Amino acid sequence: MNRQVAVVGMGGIFPACQSVEEFSGKIFTNQSLVRRWDEAVVLGKQVRSNVSGFITLEEAGLSAQWSTIAPGYPDTLLDLRERIPYENLATSDIGSVWAMLSSLDAVKTGGWNKQEVESERTGIAIGSGGGGHSILRPSWNSFFNDGKKSRALGPHGVGRAMTYRDAANVSCLLKTKGLSESLGSACATGLGNIGYAYRMIKYGIQDRMIAGGVEGTSIETFIGFDAMSILSRGFEPELSSRPFDKNRSGFVCSFGAAVVALEELELAKARGAEILAVINGFHANSDGDGNMFAPSYEGQKRLWKGLKADVPGLKPDVVKAHATSTPVGDAIELFSIVSELGEEGYHISAPKSQFGHMLGAAGSVEFIVALQMLKNQKVAPCLNSEELSDTREAMQDLDTWIGPNNPMAAYRHLIPAHSLEKEINQITCLNYGFGGTNAAMSISKYEGK
Repeated sequence: MNRQVAVVGMGGIFPACQSVEEFSGKIFTNQSLVRRWDEAVVLGKQVRSNVSGFITLEEAGLSAQWSTIAPGYPDTLLDLRERIPYENLATSDIGSVWAMLSSLDAVKTGGWNKQEVESERTGIAIGSGGGGHSILRPSWNSFFNDGKKSRALGPHGVGRAMTYRDAANVSCLLKTKGLSESLGSACATGLGNIGYAYRMIKYGIQDRMIAGGVEGTSIETFIGFDAMSILSRGFEPELSSRPFDKNRSGFVCSFGAAVVALEELELAKARGAEILAVINGFHANSDGDGNMFAPSYEGQKRLWKGLKADVPGLKPDVVKAHATSTPVGDAIELFSIVSELGEEGYHISAPKSQFGHMLGAAGSVEFIVALQMLKNQKVAPCLNSEELSDTREAMQDLDTWIGPNNPMAAYRHLIPAHSLEKEINQITCLNYGFGGTNAAMSISKYEGK
C-alpha cells in the first residue's frame, strides 16, 4: 500500500488535432474544437442538435474498406500511416483503432522497451461508454431487413462490438501478458479505468498499466442522446458548450480517446523516466439515491470525503470539473466543490467547454488536460461562461437543501473564462456518470529526484 504511482506517458485522438502538442496548444489559446457535424446536419429535423467534437477517418489517418455485400459495413479499417498491422485492424472498430494508436503513443512517450511492455507485470485497463453501434446497425439491417446471410458480414462482428474490445485489441497489438480488462461506468469510464490501474500498481498487482477511455465517432450514439433532449442547441458550434453559464441548455455529444502509461514510481525513477505527474489518490462511489440520471449533491459530498481520506491534506490549486453544461448538473457540482474547498485559493477548469462531452473518453481526455495544466502551469478555461446566474437555484429553496445558499454568480471568480497562468502543484479531477457513478482523482507535480 505504500507504493506510489507515476504517470510517465500519454497519447490520444482529439477533434481537429493531430497530436497531444496541438491539442494542448489549442486548449491554452482558448480555442473550441466543436464543429457542425455533417452526419447530423443531413438528418434535418429528425434531430434537435447538429454540433459535435467529432473526428473523421481522414483526420485520424484512416480509411474504410467497405463491404460490397452489406452497404455501410466496413470489412476493415486501413491505417494510411502504417502504424498498426493489418491483422490488428481487421478485428477493430473505430474506437479500438483509436485505443491502439493512443496506447502506442503512451508507450513511446513512457519510454518502455519491448521487454517491459510484454511483461507479466504490465496490464491494460481501457474502456468505453458504449460502442459497436456503427458496426451493429449495418449488420442487423443487412441480415434482418435485406435478408443477407450472416457470412456476408465476415467473422469479426462480435469482436468489434464486444464490451472488452478496446483493451483486447491493445493487448493483442502490444502482446502484454498482465491483466487486460475494460471497466464501463458511463461518463466516468475514462477516469475510472485510470483509477483502477492506479490501484493495481499501488497494491502491487502490476508494475505498469496502460489505461484510459475511448468513445468512437458514432451517429447512433449521438441520436440516442439527442432523443433524451439533453444536447445543446440554439448556439453556433463554438458557443454550444457553455458550462456554468446561465444560458446553458445541454451538453455537446463528442468523441475521442486518451490513454496514459502508469508505472510504480521507484521503477520509473530507476530507469530515468520523465515523470509527468504523481497520482496522490483515487476514490469512486455511487449516489445511492435510486435515480439513474439526476446528479446527487450528497453523493458528490461523499466522493470528496473519500478522496480526502485517501489524500490527507488535499488542497488542489485547480479542480478539473465534470461540468457538462446541463442546467442542474453544473449547479450541483459547483456547490459541492465550494462546500468542500471554500470560496478562495483555487480555480475551476471545465475542459468540455472546448471540445464537448466525450462520454466514455471524457475522464481520460480531461486527465490529459490536467497533465498539460501541470506541465504548462496554466489553467484550462471555461469557455462561454459569459454570465452566471445571480438568482438562487430551485434546489436551494428546498427544505432538504444543505449546501451553499449563494447563487452561482457568487463564485464567478473561481471560473476563468480564458486560460490563465498560475502556480499549479496539485489538481483534483472529477467525473460522473449515469447510474449515479462518481470518480475523483488527485494528481500532483513530481518534485523528487
